[in-house]
Amino acid sequence: MLLLIRLFDIVFSLVGLLLGLPVLLLITLIGFFDTGSPLFRQERVGRHKKPFTLVKFRTMKKTTASVASHLARADDITRLGGFLRRTKLDELPQLWNVLKGEMSLVGPRPCLFSQQELIDEREQRGVLAARPGITGLAQLNDIDMSTPVLLAQTDSKMLQNLSLRAYFQYILMTVAGKGTGDRVPGRD
Repeated sequence: MLLLIRLFDIVFSLVGLLLGLPVLLLITLIGFFDTGSPLFRQERVGRHKKPFTLVKFRTMKKTTASVASHLARADDITRLGGFLRRTKLDELPQLWNVLKGEMSLVGPRPCLFSQQELIDEREQRGVLAARPGITGLAQLNDIDMSTPVLLAQTDSKMLQNLSLRAYFQYILMTVAGKGTGDRVPGRD
């Protein structure tokens, strides 16, 4: 089943990047006017704790500290960034991470190496053996990284029960707008 999921990851990310190219280019162009640097790159915890560089559209000012979203300030989010977060379009560049095999469409959200409590909780539950994902059970249930134990438990539950059917359900629910994405206090 994991091979099928990886195959779907490759197909969907490739199709998404190709069909989404006009949107990606438009957001990139607008992003140059918004922040001067439309893409945001950050080292994250990958499968087996291997670091990888996550790519997203920048939604916060360039001067914002590198912290988890729940620790960011509402006034750090740009006008374009607010729109991108609400529509989840800020996640589109991560299809490149999926295509490269660093992520899956469905899996636990990749955390920062500074989030040691979450890393420890995930490691205890075997969550770090999976590729991190763009969406998953926690995101669809509005569970963010501010509650590391609950998040790790939810990630573990998702991975234990992951089937092709669940994989497609998570993707469809995300595309349909369920879940709030990365929340910033005072903005959502």
